[in-house]
Amino acid sequence: MKAVLFDMDGVLINSEIFYMEGTLEWMRELGFTGTFEEVCEIIGTTMQVTYEMIVDMLDNQYSIEFVQEKNETYFKNHPLQYETIAKPGAINLLKRCKELGLKLALCSSSSSKSIDAAVKGCGFEPYLDFIVSGEQFKQSKPNPEIYLHAAEVLGLNPTDCVVVEDSQYGIEAGKSAGMKVIALCDHRLHNKQDEADIIVDHLDEVKELIEKWV
Repeated sequence: MKAVLFDMDGVLINSEIFYMEGTLEWMRELGFTGTFEEVCEIIGTTMQVTYEMIVDMLDNQYSIEFVQEKNETYFKNHPLQYETIAKPGAINLLKRCKELGLKLALCSSSSSKSIDAAVKGCGFEPYLDFIVSGEQFKQSKPNPEIYLHAAEVLGLNPTDCVVVEDSQYGIEAGKSAGMKVIALCDHRLHNKQDEADIIVDHLDEVKELIEKWV
């Protein structure tokens, strides 16, 4: 093992529950009668795919452009405070990985703008060797391209890399890339994580696993 490739939302930052609850709130205003679990199905997708899924959940009553504007307006009025949402143990995990001589990459389906704000706001920047957004690829997770690209940039074989994910799509992407996958569980959400090699509840457990494997 020579590198750890991290997803961002739900892994290094505690943002998923914030976004899912907010999305459910504005979807309710548009007449959505489904469940919180249904909304959670968008976790791990790019914004374009997210909007397409929401349009479908709203029975195609609204255009993608309208849904995008509604979402952006809501979260502009309810901004996420990145400085306060680093996952417990995130910085300690990143520090320990660097002490062990591992290369670190952030591979998120979020927009480059969101990634940049989170990385700087949470203080992750000094520890990361490479940062990449799903916006840069034609296909988002579960397509493994984002992880294969990160391994290539780091000069490593996929089998040298461990992925830390939370979403079903992200886990599938990591496994399809030929990498070992650790899933970080948040029991409030409804991510399907069966395909992961191991499921943990806290980043401290990730640190312990990495120390053992190195």
